[in-house]
Amino acid sequence: MATYDYKKGKERIEDILDNELKVIEQSEVPADSAFTFTNGYYSWVSAIFVDVRDSSTLFADNDKEKVSKIIRSFTSEIIEILRNDDNLREIGIRGDCVYGIYTTPKPSDIFEIADKTFYINTYMKMLNKLLQERSLPKIKVGIGMSTAQELVIKAGRKDVGINSKVWIGKAVTRASNLSSLGNKNGNSALVYSSCSYRNFIDKLQERSPKEDVKNWFTYHNDEGDGVYYSASIIKKEFDNWISDGMKD
Repeated sequence: MATYDYKKGKERIEDILDNELKVIEQSEVPADSAFTFTNGYYSWVSAIFVDVRDSSTLFADNDKEKVSKIIRSFTSEIIEILRNDDNLREIGIRGDCVYGIYTTPKPSDIFEIADKTFYINTYMKMLNKLLQERSLPKIKVGIGMSTAQELVIKAGRKDVGINSKVWIGKAVTRASNLSSLGNKNGNSALVYSSCSYRNFIDKLQERSPKEDVKNWFTYHNDEGDGVYYSASIIKKEFDNWISDGMKD
């Protein structure tokens, strides 16, 4: 077993603590190549987290082939919906949760990210119909979205190639927390932070001028979770195709 060299460790920590870190405030999170171990960016960020409800029961099923098929089907297309965006800065899977993090310097960018949540919500209808046709258990998810200014830094070990971006602020953690509220305690599947909602609601109204769009959302003010909005919005054309039998 290799021994940890704590004396070298002390030198590395002192190097981090004593060196100057330049925090650059700008509206957009840059590409990975712009990040170093001596800078950080404070920018507008939106995140989506999609969390499977009651996953512990699903994972405990003894039919591992069935569980594998369900989880692979779920993650495959959620990733496809999340990844197709020039503003994507990170995408991944954490246990039973799929997430995407985006730079969103303008309200129009935030609306585009919200539109992905509508696709995901509709996709879950397609997935559950396909699961039902194969006598597999249907699944529910919570879909959380949050927007905030985040401090983004590169962290890890610069000399061994193990590093990653760390998102410090409310966008990522809040989206994760909000996803745990979707499809739970009477909430609809889609859950948005107040900042996300304020920045995309006007654009959503413009797209549906004959609808009272604000009535699609339920306002919540919870002592623990703060203000958030829930909804069950779907993509009509996609949903009609599902209802019509998903024929080519």
